[in-house]
Amino acid sequence: MTETVSFTQMKDGTKEDYALLAEKEHAFIAMTADRILDELRRHGETTLEGYRITRLTHGLQSATRAMRDGADIDWIVGALLHDIGDGLAPQNHDRFSAEVIRPFVRWDVAWVVEHHGIFQMIYYAHHYGWDENARDQFKDHPCFDSCAAFCERWDQASFDPNYDTKPLETFEPMVREVFARKAYDPNVMRKGEVTPLTA
Repeated sequence: MTETVSFTQMKDGTKEDYALLAEKEHAFIAMTADRILDELRRHGETTLEGYRITRLTHGLQSATRAMRDGADIDWIVGALLHDIGDGLAPQNHDRFSAEVIRPFVRWDVAWVVEHHGIFQMIYYAHHYGWDENARDQFKDHPCFDSCAAFCERWDQASFDPNYDTKPLETFEPMVREVFARKAYDPNVMRKGEVTPLTA
């Protein structure tokens, strides 16, 4: 077997080509947690524009609050990574961030991360003349209360440079555990089940 495929168009690939790609992809997927942690470290290199902390500190502070509230690993990792999409997708970072975690966490955690942007508007939208109650379009969704609580307890409160925030090393084992899960495992995702933010 060669180290590269024989084709220049996917439609011309052989069974051997795709066996090689599957092998390479397996190794690449196994390194997902490392890439996530590297991206978080990049978030710590500069201050979040206009804020008093870095993007990394905001994520760490959110996760620290979740951990201190007794949240489980899915909620803690969700809090840590809820803004992981900021760098590449600032206009839709919430949806981008949700797609990063969606294959590996419960569905309600991914839903909350996906929608936290619109839920956060309740705190500031009126200053821009926007609809601060835009989240009300989801008032009948089973995850509405979870998302409102996530924003209130962990996200909007986590811009404090004086908060006793845990370092990334505290959360690294959790990130590795979550991203080592089988993707889209129905036993992990538990579609339709809403879990409390705290025990």
